[in-house]
Parts: sequence; C-alpha cells; structure tokens
Amino acid sequence: MNGLFNRKEWSSAIFRASTAVELAANYVIRQEFEHKRNLDTDFVNHLLIWANGVQGKFSKLLIPIFKGTKFQKQLKNLNKKVADINKERNSIAHSGQFKKKSTAEKIIKESEIIIHTLINNYDPQFRLNKPVN
Repeated sequence: MNGLFNRKEWSSAIFRASTAVELAANYVIRQEFEHKRNLDTDFVNHLLIWANGVQGKFSKLLIPIFKGTKFQKQLKNLNKKVADINKERNSIAHSGQFKKKSTAEKIIKESEIIIHTLINNYDPQFRLNKPVN
C-alpha cells in the first residue's frame, strides 16, 4: 500500500487498503468461527461469501458475533469508517473514478485504525508497517 501511495497511485492505494481491511475482517471471523467455535471451514467459507464485502462482513457477521460485548461497541464505532472505505472502493471498482491524495490519506488512516482494532483483539503486539504521513 505504501508503494502505491508513494507512486501517487491514489485509487490503487485505496483499493489495497480496502482489501486489507476485508482480510482483517476475514481473519477475525475465522478465528471466532473455526478456532473458538469449531465450525466447519466450508460453512465459514460460505458465510464469508454470503456476507460479501467489508461492509457486509461487519454488519452481517462481526457485529452479531460479538453481540453484548465491549468489542461489539468498538466495532459499531468503526461503522462510519467502514462505510467510507466501502464507498470509496466501490466508486473506483464500479464507476472507474480516480481519487485524490487527500482521499487516499483518509481511507488509509481509517483502514489502519480498523485493522489494528480487529487484529489487536487477537494479537495485541500486531502493528502495520510505516503508516502514511
């Protein structure tokens, strides 16, 4: 992501950041369903496809998984950032829009917050390399 940003490929950096957030969401969902609850991998794969996209994974899987917990409150607080990321990603992927540096900076920073929140719940030492300045 940093390489794309440094090469001024703003839209590609946003796309990569969005993908990283979705991968972090997938990681959490797999940790909860496969490892903690011993659900079958094929069923978890089905749920990940069904939830479709980062916003679907948050609203249909992550927030319900953690219902009534402190982590659910953290996830709900991230919803606006998730919606921002999803909107910008979709405007690139589905409408072919090109983005500005300021938009890329915002989305990358939001993505870093979400990824750290998700992964640090399982690995408190996790840190992404070199955030965008």
